[in-house]
Amino acid sequence: MTAATNETLFRNVRVFDGTSAQVSDPSDVLVRDGVIEVVSRSPVAAPADGASRAELDGGGRVLMPGLIDAHWHSMFATLPLQALMTADVGYVNILAAREAEATLQRGFTTVREAGGPVFGLKRAIDAGLVPGPRIYPAGAMISQTSGHGDFRFPFELPRGVCGHLAHIERIGACVIADGVPEVLRGVREQLRLGATQIKVMAGGGVASSYDPIDVTQYTEAELRAAVDAASDWGTYVMVHAYTPAAVQRALRAGVRSIEHGHLLDSETVAMIAEHDAWWCPQPFLDDEDKVSVPPTSEWKLERILEGTERAYDLAKQHGANLAWGSDTLFDARLATRQGAQLAKLTRWFGAAEVLAMATSANAQLCALSGERNPYPGVLGEVRAGAIADLLLVDGDPVADIDLLADPSANLVAIMKGGVLHKNTLA
Repeated sequence: MTAATNETLFRNVRVFDGTSAQVSDPSDVLVRDGVIEVVSRSPVAAPADGASRAELDGGGRVLMPGLIDAHWHSMFATLPLQALMTADVGYVNILAAREAEATLQRGFTTVREAGGPVFGLKRAIDAGLVPGPRIYPAGAMISQTSGHGDFRFPFELPRGVCGHLAHIERIGACVIADGVPEVLRGVREQLRLGATQIKVMAGGGVASSYDPIDVTQYTEAELRAAVDAASDWGTYVMVHAYTPAAVQRALRAGVRSIEHGHLLDSETVAMIAEHDAWWCPQPFLDDEDKVSVPPTSEWKLERILEGTERAYDLAKQHGANLAWGSDTLFDARLATRQGAQLAKLTRWFGAAEVLAMATSANAQLCALSGERNPYPGVLGEVRAGAIADLLLVDGDPVADIDLLADPSANLVAIMKGGVLHKNTLA
């Protein structure tokens, strides 16, 4: 990490601004005090006031916004589930801090957390103690008993038999809440800790052992209680859900962000668009990145893989607000494939559309946190006034998005908030 100077000038760079369909002609981009001040086709003059300025000659390389992963689990990405369930939380935090630096070095300058005890990690990153991306934390996932967030061991039932909460609740990974009062308490606790949005489990999942993929979780009244509590704090609820029944119930309750949704039908996707909600599916495919699951969950994973193609086709058909997130869990190798997972979206979209999804579109989704937004300002764009989260790519990712699959070779500079965290041009 290189300490921020008053100014940094990127000379002779072609710009992908986060919204356009192509890169610009050669330009200069001036960063001052962590914010983009000038994007100019003409050379930017030397500072008249003698201010300190670092200069990077891009040599015609592409400057683009830092990437945003809208469904990330900093605490759960790399450690196997069994280790997470049994390890001391201090050990988990140390591994998560190491992975946060690796995430930033892959070009992801912001992540929207989809559940996990990341408040301490976020604080350490924001304070400059460890390098890592900006974190929009959801805090503990809110789950009903037997829901997707109920990872208790069988001997931990009935609840309270051991006289205390389950391990997963004590470390802040999940809140098991049944009924409106418990849901309100769980949501308000996460807001008190600093959640920027709330994550609720609204349907069955693959990683969990006890809930079938087809089940609908939480009543509409319980979901609405979560939405109301979040809304009172000026923010929103995101839900884990795969099926039409679960997603339609969540939308009726006022949920703003649907995570996954690989089994949705045309009626439900149209409903997402009508409610101006966001949809964040993942390109889960039966390929080299197929996730490893216990034998009891293989049938659930197969259903998800079969639904991926149709999900993206329906999103395009109905013009839904589409986000992208990797949802990497429990797999250190797969975490290194974050950029490669993004590049797979070119199976359904043009490269510029994919890049816009992972920059300016995901930034709009993060901004739904309103007054709870810990990073006010414009993310995901290269324009005057935007926060200077920038990547200098050795090549043109609009022409070849697979460049992002090998960030160590192809990202020659990584800047977050005006601070260079990588610079191989020096």
